[in-house]
Amino acid sequence: MKKLVLALVTAAAVVAAALIPSGPPVEAASKGFGSAVSAVRQTAWQTNASVNALAIAGNTVFAGGIFTRIRPPGAAKGQRESVRTYVAAFNKTTGAPTTFAPKLNGAVYSIATSPDGKWVVLGGDFTTVNGVKRSKVALFNAATGALAASWDPVVAARVKTLAIYGNSVFIGGAFTKIDGQVRNRVGAVTLSTGALLKWNPNADDDVYAIATSDNGTRVFVGGPFTKINSRDHYSVAMVNSTTGAALAFPAADGIPEPTWECTTRVKAIDTLGNRVFIGNGGDGPGCYDGIIAADATTGKMLWQSHCLGANEALKAIDGWLYKGSHAHDCSRDGSFGDGTGTHYLLTQSVANGKIGPWFPNTDADQNSTTKVGPLAFAGDSTGLWAGGDFLHVAGKGQQGLTRFSSAPGGAFPAVPKAPALTAGKAKVTVKFTDVYDLDNITLTYNVFRGNTRIGSYKYNSYYWDKRKSYTVTDTGVKSGQTVGYRIVVTDDRNTVKSSTATVKVQ
Repeated sequence: MKKLVLALVTAAAVVAAALIPSGPPVEAASKGFGSAVSAVRQTAWQTNASVNALAIAGNTVFAGGIFTRIRPPGAAKGQRESVRTYVAAFNKTTGAPTTFAPKLNGAVYSIATSPDGKWVVLGGDFTTVNGVKRSKVALFNAATGALAASWDPVVAARVKTLAIYGNSVFIGGAFTKIDGQVRNRVGAVTLSTGALLKWNPNADDDVYAIATSDNGTRVFVGGPFTKINSRDHYSVAMVNSTTGAALAFPAADGIPEPTWECTTRVKAIDTLGNRVFIGNGGDGPGCYDGIIAADATTGKMLWQSHCLGANEALKAIDGWLYKGSHAHDCSRDGSFGDGTGTHYLLTQSVANGKIGPWFPNTDADQNSTTKVGPLAFAGDSTGLWAGGDFLHVAGKGQQGLTRFSSAPGGAFPAVPKAPALTAGKAKVTVKFTDVYDLDNITLTYNVFRGNTRIGSYKYNSYYWDKRKSYTVTDTGVKSGQTVGYRIVVTDDRNTVKSSTATVKVQ
């Protein structure tokens, strides 16, 4: 009878196995990847400068930023460009641009679409749209691209964030007035007419992020502020969507109060079901750069992560929270430490915040004004779009905009090396090294002698790990035989194999 002995070569592998996240399974689903979308980038057009905002209406994705040109996939900057002044729209399914091309005279920093998909609101620095006066906000018909003629709120300074629920458009930014009335950095108008609402939380500093709860009863606001309605609320607040009154939000205690050494701010908020996810970032020593998950009704903290590297974008899809950040040290959460590079794109379990299987990565344009990589997300069950100041995605040229799909397929595991063989008396020791898969943490390693599988093993690995080695002792051979071995790795859909190594049995 064949006897197999499996030995772990490096003790580090035992430690690494203990760090694998609990919660939702990390094994590949039948679609070939473990999270809601694959890490394989899909064909997408590019921009000539940063994308600051993304939103979806039906089968259209709207992108806004400081760009003035778009170009096809693979085209170098300056080649085959089409004019799009600070805003563009793309087919969500194919990635191709639409004819939506309003002419704005200033940058776009925020986009929101109505829940019914009929309307899209832009916010930013602009004062005209197609030659018509519009003060920092503008409303368009999402289907036709037409500017709404009579919708004309006057916002006094930059609009940085927008959210829509029902007939309310919630606005945040650097302004102190809307339609001549005092609205310190946050306010609201009606979607139907643009009329100013009484809603007035009164922030003492800029508002960078706004999101509404899924039932519309709560509005979450984030930024570098310290007070809402003259009461202490640092970086984030939960506000009644009708009265504007700040509500108790105990999860906010997870963000330390700002100090003279640390400027802290919330720049990304998203909701899913009755959960709200808050992404913080700070400048200076001791700042908190993690994510807080809270109950969207009670404000009670559900979990908290502590990665270092400020958060810029969040999007929850199915059971996963996708984040754009410049994470460089998540050792406190049992993941990678400093020295493994910057991980601009990651996903975390909605249930417990543990890092999950999705590792496409980008870079950050060091000549841009932001220099942080991803800045905006939009997505649904069909996929995720990401915009920012990046120049590359997965090591290949792709400026400003990229997208990922939930269609089956996914990334292939890396090709393993041929195993190292040591012949003994009527036995062979097979030593092989693990690989990584950008879509899966758990991989299956099948060891073959010729066409006979002599063992099958599951191991966990991340691409930033040091590669680990394992050994199998095969006693099902005879002295004098020349035998060949190969390693076949699968993520349950995609399979790769090593070359064959041979040895003569003693």
